[in-house]
Amino acid sequence: MTLRARLHRQLHIGSWPNGKLTGLNVFVVWVILAALLVGIVATEPAIRLPYQGEILIAEFIFGLVFLLEYAGRIFAAPEREGPGSPWQKRWRFIFSPIGLIDLVVVVVSLAPFFVANAAVLRVIRLLRIVSIMKFSRFSAAMREIGAALRERSYDLLVCATLALVLVLLGAAGLYWVEGDLQPEQFGSIPRALWWAVITLTTVGYGDAYPVTALGRLIGSAVAIGGVLLVALPTGIVAAAFSDAMQRRREAMARALEEMEGAGLE
Repeated sequence: MTLRARLHRQLHIGSWPNGKLTGLNVFVVWVILAALLVGIVATEPAIRLPYQGEILIAEFIFGLVFLLEYAGRIFAAPEREGPGSPWQKRWRFIFSPIGLIDLVVVVVSLAPFFVANAAVLRVIRLLRIVSIMKFSRFSAAMREIGAALRERSYDLLVCATLALVLVLLGAAGLYWVEGDLQPEQFGSIPRALWWAVITLTTVGYGDAYPVTALGRLIGSAVAIGGVLLVALPTGIVAAAFSDAMQRRREAMARALEEMEGAGLE
């Protein structure tokens, strides 16, 4: 097996037939966790100022690892199945969502060494959180959740439409009932939308609430509808995720049986 094929096995496929991550991807996962920890801790001045040199060294190491991983993925991209020349496959990876996320992570990790503006550095430090998006490549659960959401997209769209209708009706009702009494909170439908969303999601900050009997009746209806609507997508996604994980377990079992059969032969 060539070096490029091994890199493709380690980076692009990322797991063995039994579902376990390859050694290189396990290392990258630990680097991501360490980079996230340092990025979060570095926002605290009491820690950042005394250990500024050590933090910069750590950030440089993380950026270098991410850069090497990104370069390795570009180098190994031609091993992917499908039509196209090696460079066509490389460009396809570079402009794919995963490739763009990798590029952003590399730029954000190395940017502090080329940017001196303190305000920009704060933004860059915050953007380091995007490195957590790289986990979607390593987590089978994340991939299964994505597949489950795609499978149930129509059902979730129906739930979202019902929620939108309920929010608009609630906001319009409070505007009609209490727009004159509380103009700051309900003087327009856009203003009342904030209350409707917070009530529908059962958060209830208390910064806006109806004071009339009819307004409270409308608020009660929106709150009860919110409880029912929150339960619907939760059940839909849970059922889809359970089905997806069952399919994954069956696929892994078949792969292991094939490996054992090939070994016996």
